[in-house]
Amino acid sequence: MTDAALIWSYLASEPLLWLSATLVAYWIGDTLFQKAGRTPFANPVMIAVIVLALVLWATATPYAEYFEGAQFVHFMLGPATVCLAVPLQANLRAIRRALLPILAALLAGSFTAVASALAIAKALGAGPELLASLAPKSATAPVAIGISEALGGQPTLTAVLVLLTGMIGAIFVTPMLNLLRLRDWRARGFATGVAAHGIGTARAFQVHDTAGAFASIGMGLNAVLTAFLAPLVLRLFL
Repeated sequence: MTDAALIWSYLASEPLLWLSATLVAYWIGDTLFQKAGRTPFANPVMIAVIVLALVLWATATPYAEYFEGAQFVHFMLGPATVCLAVPLQANLRAIRRALLPILAALLAGSFTAVASALAIAKALGAGPELLASLAPKSATAPVAIGISEALGGQPTLTAVLVLLTGMIGAIFVTPMLNLLRLRDWRARGFATGVAAHGIGTARAFQVHDTAGAFASIGMGLNAVLTAFLAPLVLRLFL
């Protein structure tokens, strides 16, 4: 065994290796994002995923081994989701003033996110398990994974779909909303949170504080509604 192989074998046995690799990959992504002038097409999460995928491929590391070392990041998704109560409380007065528009937008956005994905997948020949995995893809990851398990889907596949949904939303939301000439930061943020959960919310905060706050609200409310709506809509496609 070469010296490099011996060194890697030693490092791979350390429990903090993949947690450190995850943090470094995101640091690289965020640095490139800043260097690119904060353009949405240089999304730091997307870059981090690519960097980690290349590292796992180059080292022939199974995903299960990586996840075991980096599961602290996965654990923190739960507390992060609970923290969504903070922007809800901070903007409670504004929410009350716009309660009916918020509820209408939430219902329309959540239903469209579930139904459109299932309709396209069904038309392409997807089976029940794939449909169940796909239904909650616009909810934040901890909630989406729980919904997927309850519906008989594959939680790992759901996690990947959630990640892809968030990255695509974060990349295209700003250019799309600019094209639609939507100027209200509350509406922009809320739409982003409903459609692209946590990754989209992070992008909204990068654009404007008000947009970020309402994106957090949209993400939290959509997670709750999707838990009730996804099983009902899924039945229509099975």
